[in-house]
Amino acid sequence: MSGPRIGVLALQGDVREHLAALAAVGAEPVPVRRRAELDAVDALLLPGGESTTMSHLLRELELVDVLRARLADGMPAYGSCAGMILLAGEIVDAGAEGRAAIPLAGIDMTVRRNAFGRQVDSFEGDVTFAGLAEPVHAVFIRAPWVERVGPGVQVLAEVAGHPVAVRQGGVLATSFHPEVTGDRRIHRLFVDIVTGRT
Repeated sequence: MSGPRIGVLALQGDVREHLAALAAVGAEPVPVRRRAELDAVDALLLPGGESTTMSHLLRELELVDVLRARLADGMPAYGSCAGMILLAGEIVDAGAEGRAAIPLAGIDMTVRRNAFGRQVDSFEGDVTFAGLAEPVHAVFIRAPWVERVGPGVQVLAEVAGHPVAVRQGGVLATSFHPEVTGDRRIHRLFVDIVTGRT
């Protein structure tokens, strides 16, 4: 039996790394750039990258309303870094008007872009993650953090008092990049969410 068909939004960012990670944990990963490709997947992963660039391309390809509708209808999704920003209901410091990052409202949360600082402030470290026996080695690159969560949002990990991993129903988000470390537990968790095992 094959795993769930999970799309990776392939507009910009760590697309190849996420495709490989999903394949390693038993999913059938496919790149998504068009409406027909989005319609054909069970779930969607929004990778790290540059949230304003990704938002610009979502507008150009007329995918914003489609994505919001799929999320509202319960499509499972996972966003890492820029993907977390896009899955928010509200974005602090969203960017310049006309090129601002677009909140897709997948999770009832407010996210601050580049909250930990610029590229030179990027860092990595071990983070305790709810439900996992061992800490996750997390890589933060111009990472966001969560400033507010709604009542239905579960905080899974924190750094410096700020949530950096959250879940609401079938939607998961991390401000760090698990695709670059070789630790597949976050991707396995997402597959389990998609298949209803957790």
